Amino acid sequence: DDRTVKVWEAGSGRLLRTLEGHHRSVLSVAFDGTGQRLASGSYDNTVKVWEAGSGRLLRTLEGHQDIVRSVAFDGEGQRLASGSADNTVKVWEAGSGRLLRTLEGHQGYVRSVAFDGEGQRLASGSDDRTVKVWEAGSGRLLRTLEGHQGFVRSVAFDRRGRLASASEDGTIRFWNPETGECLLILFATKNGWVRFKPTGEYEAHGDLEGKFWHVIGLARYDPGELDEYMPELNLDATAVLPPGAA
Repeated sequence: DDRTVKVWEAGSGRLLRTLEGHHRSVLSVAFDGTGQRLASGSYDNTVKVWEAGSGRLLRTLEGHQDIVRSVAFDGEGQRLASGSADNTVKVWEAGSGRLLRTLEGHQGYVRSVAFDGEGQRLASGSDDRTVKVWEAGSGRLLRTLEGHQGFVRSVAFDRRGRLASASEDGTIRFWNPETGECLLILFATKNGWVRFKPTGEYEAHGDLEGKFWHVIGLARYDPGELDEYMPELNLDATAVLPPGAA
């Protein structure tokens, strides 16, 4: 909210530099894959690209009509994506700042964007409760992933190309972005966790074990909405969980 970006030495906590130039609160930052550039998105509707080593402002990317909530570089640092409260995702040429394309289709604030590891796909999460998967090169919409009962706050790809989305409904969903299939749903609290598949199997651990209806209430699902998930206790979900996710 002080309109700055600060760069720290992670090991010691020493402040290396303060980047000044945004006119309103800064909402998101991201390094490129080499660590040489840093992007920031702001309430001032702009994206700024900085030289990470010196803190020099390289360029300001303008074009969004509202707050820029999320920024992400592709793996090679060639493209930069930005998600905005104007309901769009913009893809920029990171080196020149040239706007490559605007991705339209969300019906709400875009809160998160992420490239897959190969830079071939781009995911976006929105207040319209959906995740959209785009072909990064062309901007073509590949599929819309539906199922969350609240705003989608964050999206991320793992190294194997699987996609995770986190929502205000209290759950994390794991997807196969190739097919749009929801592989697994995870809900966790400090007292335990539940994971379940859309096929009906579920498993609970900790204080939540055997108290799955409490989880439904916490996750803000409507009464009876998850009845189809209740019948079976046998769940072999390890194959679709990222290592250490449970």
